[in-house]
Formats: sequence, C-alpha cells, structure tokens
Amino acid sequence: MASLTKADVVAFVSSTDLERSRRFFDEVLGLSIVEMTPFACVARGGNATIRITAVERFVPQPFTVLGWTVDDIADTIAELTGLGVRFLRYDGMDQSIDGVWTSPSGAKIAWFPDPDGNVLSLTEFVR
Repeated sequence: MASLTKADVVAFVSSTDLERSRRFFDEVLGLSIVEMTPFACVARGGNATIRITAVERFVPQPFTVLGWTVDDIADTIAELTGLGVRFLRYDGMDQSIDGVWTSPSGAKIAWFPDPDGNVLSLTEFVR
C-alpha cells in the first residue's frame, strides 16, 4: 500500500478569472506564484501548493475550502484588512468585532472570501 504520510499536499480552488486570483493570492496574501498558464495559477505557501484552476462557471461552497494556521490571528486580520480583505460573519456564531470565533478547544478562527467567493480561513491554535 502506498503511503502519503510524507507527501506534500496540493490544494485546489476554482476561479473564473485567473489574473484576478493571481493578484489576490500574490499581492494580498503574499504567496509565491510559481506557475501561470491559461488553465491554472499555481501558488506556494508554507509546505503546500495551491492550484487555482480556471473554470467557466463557479458556484462557491458555503464552507471553508482552504485555510492557514497563524501565530497571531489578530495581527494577521489587521494586516489583511489593511489590504482590503473583508472578514465574514455568520448568524448564530459568537464572533468578535473582527470576526473571530473561539472554538470549544480554544482555537481562534476567522473566515474571508477570495475574489470568487471561495471561503478561506485563518486558525490560531492554542499553544
């Protein structure tokens, strides 16, 4: 049986406008763009590859499709908000003014959309 325990992860998100997505993932989120073709924009962040795939039509899912762990969620939110990112609020969830929800484990989580409406997240785990 093949083992993937040491294999790097490739995540996929969809986009109807690759250039707009390239600008967002590069200039706003600060990821390295390693390839740009008419079919996909490939970004690297941490130990993961994100393949932003061109699609003609797209309906965003209402749940998180991609996320990052951060050391300081408040600082990361402030930085991204300064770059024009808006954080999402959800009815029935006790979120701070900045949109942070504290999970039962104590992890702090916030959500934001990419330009196509993919729900992305930040998580600060309890140390």
